[in-house]
Amino acid sequence: MKAAIVTIGDEILIGQIVDTNSAWIAEKLTLAGFEVQEMLSIGDDAQQIKATIDDVFTRVDVILMTGGLGPTKDDITKKTLCDYFGTTLVFDDSVLENIQNVISSFTSLNELTRNQAYVPKNCTVIQNRVGTAPITWFDYMGKVLVSMPGVPYEMRYVMENEIMPRLQAKYDPDAYLKRVFIVRGYTESALAMYIADFENNLPDGFGLAYLPSPGLMKLRLFVRGEHRLQEMNEQVRRLTMLLDDAIIAESDITVENILGERLFEKGLTLGTAESCTGGKIAHLITSVPGASRYFKGSVISYANEEKVNILHVSQDSLDRFGAVSETVAIEMAKGAQQALNVDCSIATTGIAGPDGGTDDKPVGTVWICTTYKDKCVTKKYQLGKFREANIMRASNNGLLQLLAMIE
Repeated sequence: MKAAIVTIGDEILIGQIVDTNSAWIAEKLTLAGFEVQEMLSIGDDAQQIKATIDDVFTRVDVILMTGGLGPTKDDITKKTLCDYFGTTLVFDDSVLENIQNVISSFTSLNELTRNQAYVPKNCTVIQNRVGTAPITWFDYMGKVLVSMPGVPYEMRYVMENEIMPRLQAKYDPDAYLKRVFIVRGYTESALAMYIADFENNLPDGFGLAYLPSPGLMKLRLFVRGEHRLQEMNEQVRRLTMLLDDAIIAESDITVENILGERLFEKGLTLGTAESCTGGKIAHLITSVPGASRYFKGSVISYANEEKVNILHVSQDSLDRFGAVSETVAIEMAKGAQQALNVDCSIATTGIAGPDGGTDDKPVGTVWICTTYKDKCVTKKYQLGKFREANIMRASNNGLLQLLAMIE
């Protein structure tokens, strides 16, 4: 079954807000077995909404629409859908009751909010248990259009609890089977070359997607149909044998999650000493729920005097080798280990750019030192010219370098 996602709102088109709804809905639909054909963002314009529905329905079975359902004048989706489906708005007491239940604990009911209880006469109304705008479901010439609020947490709640179960019951789509592998040590092109024979000999219907991120590769192996599970398992066996220990996880998980799991399993603690990454590694680590079980803290020693005063880096080392050097990276890592009283540490020092490079140390030069108890590993990375990418790549490389040590 083919589906399309349409987000409505001038605020999306002018960049005032980012459309996160489409990606989230697309993932849910895909995992449920639907084929997402397209995602569109359009403005709060009645003619454009109607023209879009006309056009998209020629290619798909289901349109999932978000936005434009609020109580103010610029929220025109509900009335536009009435015009499109040739119906009128009627007052629905059950919607009013739901609205009162939702708002009773924090505000009083005003006229604009009360008017949200008007719904198209010929639709199926689905109550919004976490908001005031009801969801409307239209069956139209064997196809379905669902209009949902644009507020992300409201949309997600109704998608998971109401819309997806109804769509699956109506269409019974083929299951989407996928396996995700996190791979280290390869660029996208190098990995594609290495596994070219595997990819070229996949059975019909199977696909392999490459999803690169700085310092890491994510592979997604996929096929449609529950009946192909045995084939999927065989292809997974072949791929894991081929890549062996280059695979650091067989699930859609971040490297900071993987490292966190290993640290917790081994009862180890971690701290960071960051110069060129400016706290990015600490941010990644602490974005994982439960990171306090193993992460103690970070010293962001951006200035040389803080390297000396807090991490006890030798002034002589700075003078002789410079801040971007193996010696200073080692002293930073060991200083963090001592200052934070941790088993493991990650230290970064480098030139993120776009300025500051020299002939000997061009932009993108980064030294990373990781420690694991009394062991110490240092490595020089030559990254690129772009600051944001360099910071992200250095951060991922630091996490991967420590992961390799403790494993």
